[in-house]
Amino acid sequence: MKKSTALWLFLSSFGIMFAVMSWIQDSGIDGGILQGPNKGVAALLTGALLYHFLAKKA
Repeated sequence: MKKSTALWLFLSSFGIMFAVMSWIQDSGIDGGILQGPNKGVAALLTGALLYHFLAKKA
């Protein structure tokens, strides 16, 4: 896989998980944990997992 494709897939995974974290935050089921930079860190970690298990295999 090309480096540019891998970067694009990783950034897409981060974006998807950031949107999911925003939805969780807006729905209030996070209990206020996703405040400030916590949402970005959580999106980065879960995005890396999403990339590892789904996109990296492509």
